[in-house]
Amino acid sequence: MGNKAQPVGLRLGISMPWSSRWFDPRHFRQYLKEDIVIREFLTKRLKEADVEAIIIERSGKKTTVTIHTARPGLIIGRGGGGAEEIRKLIMEQIKKIGGLSASGARDLRLEIQEVRHGESSAAIVAQQVAGQLEKRQPFRRVLKRTLEKVSQDSQVRGVKIAVAGRLGGSEMSRREWMASGRLPLHTLRAHIDYAQVHAYTTWGAIGVKVWIYKGEVFREKEKSEDARK
Repeated sequence: MGNKAQPVGLRLGISMPWSSRWFDPRHFRQYLKEDIVIREFLTKRLKEADVEAIIIERSGKKTTVTIHTARPGLIIGRGGGGAEEIRKLIMEQIKKIGGLSASGARDLRLEIQEVRHGESSAAIVAQQVAGQLEKRQPFRRVLKRTLEKVSQDSQVRGVKIAVAGRLGGSEMSRREWMASGRLPLHTLRAHIDYAQVHAYTTWGAIGVKVWIYKGEVFREKEKSEDARK
């Protein structure tokens, strides 16, 4: 069996961007701890909101937290009250750990961006599969139905969904998966969207992994050189 690498981590800086877009050598440890606390809190708080990604940016005295979600109305609420409440709760979580952003020296801003094609997002698909498994739906039916739904999206060229654990309440844990289309995991310029979540059932935790191939990504420099030729 060959060695395996995390598809997103392997492509960082090549075809995938970072989720934390800042660098501060003086306060690196404090800001990294803040990022972990923010992501853990939002993941638990917005479990039903189909969150694709949480991007944290720092520049000057401003910290911007951008939430990419397929259900923005669920987060924003009426008149934007939900978003303001979440921003205050984030500040409370940072204060508990004594973070630098809670001292008043930095301005925390919360932005909500809508994900229009949720079927092409590995994170959203994985959360939906986990939610169906937690409702005790048969895992084979869930995999087949989800695979057909994702494959119909025009942006998707290949998809693979894997589940592992005590599937169907069996005594022995096992791994099952279904795939469709191409999935070139060894190609660095291939845009592979990957996500991993857990479904907590009465029989125990079931791991859900989703790979979605969206084509190849070429750098702007290579595009400009080709245009000159």
